[in-house]
Amino acid sequence: MSNTLDARGYSCPEPVIMTKNALAKGTPLTVLVDSMTPVNNITRFASNAGYKVSHKASGEDFEITITK
Repeated sequence: MSNTLDARGYSCPEPVIMTKNALAKGTPLTVLVDSMTPVNNITRFASNAGYKVSHKASGEDFEITITK
């Protein structure tokens, strides 16, 4: 079962901080964001921390999936 974090409406670096805190509870984690900037920042953060990251467009939003 995936944890889901809704970070839509927040501007960086808030979504990255929220993601970091949510990852402390485990993976997989699904993060919802509303622009490519947090997609890029969260992808970079999670990849550098050793996680596998994928993302897809979901309507006007983006869904980022993070696994170990």
